[in-house]
Amino acid sequence: MIIKVIMLLIFFGTMIAIGFYCRKHATDVSGFVLGGRSVGPWLTAFAYGTSYFSAVIFVGYAGQFGWKYGIASTWIGIGNALIGSMLAWVILGRRTRVMTQHLDSATMPEFFGTRFQSKGLKISASVIVFIFLIPYTASLYNGLSRLFGMAFDIDYTVCIIVMAVLTGIYVIAGGYMATAINDFLQGIIMLVGIAVVIAAVLKGNGGFMEALNGLASIQDEAASTQPGVFASFFGPDPLNLLGVVILTSLGTWGLPQMVQKFYAIKSEDSIKKGTIISTLFAVVVSGGCYFLGGFGRLFSDQIDIAANGYDSVIPTMLSGLSPILIGLVVILVLSASMSTLSSLVMASSSTLTLDVLKGHVIKDMDEKKQVLIMRLLIVVFITISVVIAGIQYKSNITFIAQLMGVSWGALAGAFLAPFLYGLYWKRTTKAACYVSFAFGAGFMVLNMVVRGSFPALLQSPINAGAFAMLTGLLIVPVVSLISPKPDGKWVEDTFACYNKKIEVSVKRALGE
Repeated sequence: MIIKVIMLLIFFGTMIAIGFYCRKHATDVSGFVLGGRSVGPWLTAFAYGTSYFSAVIFVGYAGQFGWKYGIASTWIGIGNALIGSMLAWVILGRRTRVMTQHLDSATMPEFFGTRFQSKGLKISASVIVFIFLIPYTASLYNGLSRLFGMAFDIDYTVCIIVMAVLTGIYVIAGGYMATAINDFLQGIIMLVGIAVVIAAVLKGNGGFMEALNGLASIQDEAASTQPGVFASFFGPDPLNLLGVVILTSLGTWGLPQMVQKFYAIKSEDSIKKGTIISTLFAVVVSGGCYFLGGFGRLFSDQIDIAANGYDSVIPTMLSGLSPILIGLVVILVLSASMSTLSSLVMASSSTLTLDVLKGHVIKDMDEKKQVLIMRLLIVVFITISVVIAGIQYKSNITFIAQLMGVSWGALAGAFLAPFLYGLYWKRTTKAACYVSFAFGAGFMVLNMVVRGSFPALLQSPINAGAFAMLTGLLIVPVVSLISPKPDGKWVEDTFACYNKKIEVSVKRALGE
């Protein structure tokens, strides 16, 4: 117990110290929200990765999908690395950085409002962000309850309050730069922790081949009658597995807290390095999480899914580890949760301040007042998320849990297509954005409220979210082609940022 407490104290002390060290970078809006658009490749890549993978992934998704699909759940991690990280950087990274700076936008709603010359679009996007980021933020605490109970026997409410307060301190003090530096350190902890935990669990089951043989011998008639299906290439349910891959991988392209990382990239070199670093990070962390979860059924004699749910899978797998390793796991999950929490509250507070309050509710807001209001709103958002998480834990209100489940699909379903087309296609219209917003958010809310009326395949929030995103990619071009063309001069001025001439050295490009 002493070892675990010391590890936690060192971890928390370091996070707070970094927050106060970065106060000098958080004196104006650009510095507080984007780190002055001067964040290098390592910090940006780790900020992207740690915002991507939270305790929801490590405890919830890895346990649930590892149990359902066996070792084939590793495909989710591979999809996260190739689609959610590598392709996101390649397709969105440079264009997002260039156009958002050209339009002087610091948030995704602000991008929509300026790119399509519509205050209504900006407000609509802000409302969607506010509604669906808050419950998503609250869900981050869920993975901590069982692990802290296993390691410290501390009440869940105390855990979430401590985590929220400490995260709030370093985000409020140092803004985006403190978040990025802490994300880097937390990312290193996640990389080391995942590798060590996988090695320990496999060793406890006789090594990789012995564990794989044990998994192949498990039979669950309810899942599949095929022998050895949980150790097979695609598992017992490839179609639903594909839905998970699409939602958790393609979804990052439309999440405000993920895309906002590209706003802060320092240089072209940072994009190239960041793409590689982010992809490798995802391979280890996400691939490792789902790979570990794939062996969950080896502990089926200790797990009662009907009574304790899928969240009990990973904690049960780790309960037999040494105290030092359990301490490392707790810090790993804390790192994953705090990094994502900091990213979400930054996105929420900056969106509400810059896109709703500034110029609409409060007419005269200078730089200092904007930063102050964002800091106050961070406190508000963290408090709301703690209250929601506490209410759900104490009363088991299923409505809140369902709302958390559809958050990812609603945000990505609403924003992915209009953001992507807005960066690449001049013909994209304001009307298409409105339709995409309404369909993505509305479809997921309907899935939550009248799920039983949906086709069997789409009753799963995972598949429904994937469907919303893919449908949006069709809705935007169709509606754009049948709606009035946007202002030609404004569109040309907007896309002129991509044609700006720059000089580079010969080592970057050959001359004539």
